[in-house]
Amino acid sequence: MTRKYFGTDGIRGQANTFPMTATMALKVAMATASVLRGRRNGDQTDRVVIGKDTRLSGYMLEEAMCAGFVSMGMDAMLTGPLPTPGVSMLTRSLRCDLGVMISASHNAFQDNGIKLFGADGYKLDDEIEREIEANLDDDDLDAELSLPADLGKAKRIDDALGRYGEYIKGSFPKRYTLDGLKVVVDCAHGAAYKVAPQVLWELEAEVVAIGNDPNGRNINEGYGATATENLEKAVVEHGADVGIALDGDADRLIVVDETGKRIDGDQLMAALALDMKEQGILRGGALVSTVMSNLGLERLMEREGVKLIRTQVGDRYVTEAMRAGDYNVGGEQSGHIILPDFSRTGDGLLAALQILVLLKHKGKPASEVLNLFTPLPQILHNVKLGGAVDCGGGGESEGGAGIDSAAVLSSVEVRTAIAAAESQLANDGRLLVRASGTEALIRVMAEGDDPKMIESVVSDLCAVIEKVAG
Repeated sequence: MTRKYFGTDGIRGQANTFPMTATMALKVAMATASVLRGRRNGDQTDRVVIGKDTRLSGYMLEEAMCAGFVSMGMDAMLTGPLPTPGVSMLTRSLRCDLGVMISASHNAFQDNGIKLFGADGYKLDDEIEREIEANLDDDDLDAELSLPADLGKAKRIDDALGRYGEYIKGSFPKRYTLDGLKVVVDCAHGAAYKVAPQVLWELEAEVVAIGNDPNGRNINEGYGATATENLEKAVVEHGADVGIALDGDADRLIVVDETGKRIDGDQLMAALALDMKEQGILRGGALVSTVMSNLGLERLMEREGVKLIRTQVGDRYVTEAMRAGDYNVGGEQSGHIILPDFSRTGDGLLAALQILVLLKHKGKPASEVLNLFTPLPQILHNVKLGGAVDCGGGGESEGGAGIDSAAVLSSVEVRTAIAAAESQLANDGRLLVRASGTEALIRVMAEGDDPKMIESVVSDLCAVIEKVAG
């Protein structure tokens, strides 16, 4: 069953435009409460924690969702700006039945989204999201409203950031400090603008903070994990040992080494996995990543005797595969790093601390410790449904209602072109063709040893898809 509202990471869209309206947020809260109530065999679900990032529209959606949950008899606890992994953590530590994060992650401030976590701190699975979607289209939701005496209550959790900060510091080995490391931290004007610099300072790093002055409209604007140019300059200008970039809800991490070079999630996962193998703590001898991870990573893992397990795009699917196989390191090229020994979702700040521990342990510069393989040339083109080709673009999509591209991808012309492209790449490269989870486009990615060949393969395939889609 295709999901109508939920994408690969919750519901997402432009703020104050369907489906990201206050009315829809109210209904999502009511529908979710109804589903969870039914799954508890009639018992009333009674506690939800609601966090958000720094977007202007967060105020509107927070209050709307709070009203929806309270109307269904749930007590709502509001944290204010808090990283997504903080919501996951508090859902468990406060013994809540549900966690809600209001964020569009790395998107611009005009967008917003809703992510849902279960009582165990993991993102809700597809089955539950489908039930919520069915309820959203049910005109009888009002029949389930609580009686006046059974309405929920709402309160603010004033120490949410402190709780999360202490939890994060608990992942840091007590035999180490960050003394002697100069760290530039880019908070993307997002949810971690207070807690990230504070945690690093408390662990004795010399901290330079940038992207830490949110105004509701500047989240991810020129700063953060998807825009590292300012961080790259700051690391060099300040003579820092390393730079760390978070995104708007702080569940991603991108690192900049002391030379100003950007280091993506593939390199970070490689460094962590091989260090864990060396320590004898890499469970299952495996690293879990998505189909987007570079072939260079796969070849490195093969040489080092580590299995690379690939999943579909979306950190939730990485997490599901890790849970199924009891693996303890995984993530995405885009910077979601999942370390289930400490957290149940991607956590940029937590991953940053593990990288900084690795630098202290190795006693070598980031340029040496975190550049373990040469990525193969990788080209990503986006074919918009309607005909235009957007070269470059993208990375990994998340959230938002996807579009139905099945007719284009299943056409004889496109299937024949894909088969021809795969035959041309053979053992010298890799091809990935998929519909975006957020936009009306089809993504075509190829990588291989010969840049000219992969450029030709992608160009020819995009032309066929453009023709069929136009």
